[in-house]
Amino acid sequence: MSRRRSYDQYCSAARALDLVGDRWTLLIVRELLAGPRRYTDLHADLPGVSTDVLASRLKDMERDGLSTRRRLPPPGVAYVYELTARGRELLPVLQALGVWGQGELGERRPTDALRAHWFALPLLRALEGEGEGLVEVRLEEGVFHLHVGAQDGPVYGDGEAPGEPDARLVLDAGTCAALSRGESRLTEAVRAGQVTVTGDGTLAKALREA
Repeated sequence: MSRRRSYDQYCSAARALDLVGDRWTLLIVRELLAGPRRYTDLHADLPGVSTDVLASRLKDMERDGLSTRRRLPPPGVAYVYELTARGRELLPVLQALGVWGQGELGERRPTDALRAHWFALPLLRALEGEGEGLVEVRLEEGVFHLHVGAQDGPVYGDGEAPGEPDARLVLDAGTCAALSRGESRLTEAVRAGQVTVTGDGTLAKALREA
């Protein structure tokens, strides 16, 4: 395991960057906010990271108390990585970075990779104040679900909702990108017909009536 580098500065920001300032670390946290993930899943959803760097960052995160590694029970044979409570506390940090980076997003470049669930954190932010519950989101690029207002555990996940969602949202990546760039509010996109909302839950009703 590599020795942790330090800025050797008595400053809370510097101390935080000692732990999460390395390239890829916060993006690994973004992926693990979906819950336990296998190494192969992480590598697939972090295009551009080398196997050596990913393995090194995961070891560093485990050493620093941000994540843990455990073996799946039989018949599973794989190991999974998951965030600790300390690691999950990075959610608002990532959300704040997302807000700060809105102006840098621009239009998608031909070289830009895209995974549907990368829109999970901007959509969680867009749903703030609309209530709590399970939301399923469908894009052409894929399906994912959100745990709006979740205090512990995963805040989003790949695939269909594990149970009847409180709301289903159907939209395209362009609308998601506009929401991520701060160019539109979710309720405005619903009124404009850019987002289709179905479901009988409180969240669905709040979005349709806003």
